[in-house]
Amino acid sequence: MRNSSDSPATPWWRDAVIYQIYIRSFADGDGDGMGDIEGIRSRLPYLRELGIDAIWITPWYVSPQADAGYDVADFRDIDPRFGTLAEAEKLIIEAHEHDIRVIPDIVPNHTSDQHEWFRAALAAGPASAERARYVFRPGRGEHGEHPPNNWVSRFGGPAWTRVTEPDGTPGEWYLHLFAPEQPDLNWDHPEVRAEFEDILRFWFDRGVDGFRIDVAHGLVKDAELPDAISSDNTRGYPDGQHPHWDRDEVHEIYRRWRAIAEEYPGERKFVAEAGADSPHRLANYVRPERLHTAFNFEFLRCRWDARELRETVESTTSTLGRVGAPSTWVLSNHDVMRHLSRYGRPQHKWEAGENYRAEGPVDLELGTRRARAAALLMLSLPGGAYVYQGEELGLPEVEDIPERFLQDPIWERTGHTERGRDGCRVPLPWSGSRPPFGFGPSETVEPWLPQPDDWAEHTVEHQRGRPGSMLELYRSALAIRREHPALGEGDLVWNDSPEGVLSFNRTPGFGCVVNLSTEPCELPDHERVLLASGELDGSALPPDTAVWLAL
Repeated sequence: MRNSSDSPATPWWRDAVIYQIYIRSFADGDGDGMGDIEGIRSRLPYLRELGIDAIWITPWYVSPQADAGYDVADFRDIDPRFGTLAEAEKLIIEAHEHDIRVIPDIVPNHTSDQHEWFRAALAAGPASAERARYVFRPGRGEHGEHPPNNWVSRFGGPAWTRVTEPDGTPGEWYLHLFAPEQPDLNWDHPEVRAEFEDILRFWFDRGVDGFRIDVAHGLVKDAELPDAISSDNTRGYPDGQHPHWDRDEVHEIYRRWRAIAEEYPGERKFVAEAGADSPHRLANYVRPERLHTAFNFEFLRCRWDARELRETVESTTSTLGRVGAPSTWVLSNHDVMRHLSRYGRPQHKWEAGENYRAEGPVDLELGTRRARAAALLMLSLPGGAYVYQGEELGLPEVEDIPERFLQDPIWERTGHTERGRDGCRVPLPWSGSRPPFGFGPSETVEPWLPQPDDWAEHTVEHQRGRPGSMLELYRSALAIRREHPALGEGDLVWNDSPEGVLSFNRTPGFGCVVNLSTEPCELPDHERVLLASGELDGSALPPDTAVWLAL
């Protein structure tokens, strides 16, 4: 499925371009205003034409949807909002017929509070075998009225909720590093480990090509549950010693998962959402016999700055290369402001574990130029890449969703002080001149989140075949990447370049130049231009523009 330099022995996942489908917002097949499996099936030709290698689908399992499906009540069935298990199986078959692999999400850190295990835990009471699968503890204080420690939820507020016991009295507290509806599992319990190994096999047996692992760094907790210096990140702790993030013991779990994947034919893969604070810590997840790949959030968090981007590329490729793992590049996902809107603002980098906070007004024209250049940079780097649905359409963050429509639990958990992630999750515009822009079969059904009225120029229909559109830029870049022997895995050699300019070559015969400065720069010697993110000025590359060159 990859470029002509690949040999049969090269696993597909080492340089695949994977398209993230946020299932609620990709395409509505049944007309209820929410995306679903039927919608994905109907758009497989679009994805094939785009030129991606695989799709990652956010959770489609049975769920009360307290956190958009990341609160799973049944890992072996499909939520009726999204379809049926039979439809999921049909999607996997049809995607493979389009040469597209399928990677669902798996959520091992926690379940829904409606999961049968957690309901049984509440009914069983303290010191029960049922509660041992989760993290229940008595509270502090004379009457247990205070949480067991100071850990904070990633969604705001304390990470503990007190339960009412079966006899009606205030009782133990349970841990939830996210929403109260998402109780954390106890991964020291053998039943928890066995259950997820069986879940992996359940879906591998149905043909999925791997999994994206949610909160891969959060499964193992310090059994003593000590107070934390910080619940956002691991700063202030020796490597692997934070009480609940990125502990070294988590890797034994993934060693077993890797062995299960290798029982199946077809090179099944895992990608970890691992909140590691450095490339060194990230490399632990992708050492031999561990996971295959991990998202590179250092790259996503970079400012639009040549020196910072180069340092991140160098440190990532060298550190992961030492353990034999490919780099995996990403600009946006369903948890952060879309990069077009980040690049259109005064630039700042945010730390691992922290939420991005917009500073200053947004210049969408500037953000679009930079986003186009960033796409060519990302897709020319060694390794694999992820495209978040809608970035190929140039979608900005929707920052003015009326408050009555906001659904992200962050909005409620922070007392309406943080709007949360809904702005990057607005349903895609496919066609037409007004909402719902062909999102579903009915033009009268409103999508689950409102779309801006001025998105007509962002639709697939408007951009398809239109020279210079963002969609055609992505399609051209992915077509070249698929065919050019230098792209995908391989070498990267930096060239001397002016301040604020990134320039590198890849073998054979490929060059990339990205001008992040405020002045035009001269292009190096080349045979011809393969692709540019914007108009060139003769032999000069304008600011905030990238170019691919044949050398």
